[in-house]
Amino acid sequence: MKPENFDGAPFEALDFDSASVHDVVVVGSGPAGLTAALYAARSNLKPLVFQGPEPGGQLITTTDVENYPGFPDGVLGPEMMQKFEAQASRFGADLQYGVVTSVDLSERPFKLIVDEEKPIRTRSLIVATGASARYLGLENEKRLLGRGVSACATCDGAFFRDVDIAVVGGGDTAMEEALFLTRFGSRVFVIHRRDELRASQIMQDRARANEKITFIWNTVVTDVLGENDVEGLALENRETGEKSTLPVGGFFVAIGHSPNTDVFRGWLDMDENGYVITKADSTHCNIEGVFVSGDAQDHVYRQAVTAAGTGCMAAIDAERWLAEEESRATAPALSAEESR
Repeated sequence: MKPENFDGAPFEALDFDSASVHDVVVVGSGPAGLTAALYAARSNLKPLVFQGPEPGGQLITTTDVENYPGFPDGVLGPEMMQKFEAQASRFGADLQYGVVTSVDLSERPFKLIVDEEKPIRTRSLIVATGASARYLGLENEKRLLGRGVSACATCDGAFFRDVDIAVVGGGDTAMEEALFLTRFGSRVFVIHRRDELRASQIMQDRARANEKITFIWNTVVTDVLGENDVEGLALENRETGEKSTLPVGGFFVAIGHSPNTDVFRGWLDMDENGYVITKADSTHCNIEGVFVSGDAQDHVYRQAVTAAGTGCMAAIDAERWLAEEESRATAPALSAEESR
């Protein structure tokens, strides 16, 4: 069934009949996508991988990664993703630059359009488009990303031992980040633009009860200060207009993430925030032959290692599903007597 808002015009304008059919296409090239590509390649499926608008995913903007198994001395995020790419390519994954801009999942082989002009057909599809952290949109926030600015306390909290840290946000994510950061920082300031939190009551109670956490109400961050590293924040009170400076060594943005799943909206079942819903204990979604891994379906853990794990699962699920499909297609038809 096609979504109500499906516009078939781009597909009618392209020649899909002459496009070769792939066994599996992987959309995304973060830890989930490249692990899926590696496992699919080792299964001799010759996966075609479209790397998307940010090849390598969120780890490309990360400096030291110290919590990924196998790197006891840590590793730079871009370096780790280069190793992922090299390993997937070694076994035959075809990594290509390109963004999947339209899909038609109404029948198999599925039809994809890459960069609005390239027709692709595939028997199975692994979605590993990830999610993007929401930022405030400040120029210096982007410039100092990975140098004191972060959107993941679990990833980077240990780099801020014995320094003052600020967290912006008022939901459960912000409270979770702030509480986690109290293990490392001297003090944790929670900056919120309103005078009350959106977080669940239990998370509010935990944060308020922690003596290391200080709340700064009715305040917005107008700039991130520092030349090479975060040295402080410029603040403005929304009620009084008063401007101030908060000296901190770390700034965590905790205003949520947005899954990069818009191109699949209407086709795949999603929750209210756009995360794809997969069947229990698998990466299968509501359309047979489509598998989803990584942060496109995980709004809880959001770690490189968990994304890689689900990428592995997706490739195994896809390989088994393709084998079952082939088995059914080649099985001899039962006679009327045999089918009784």
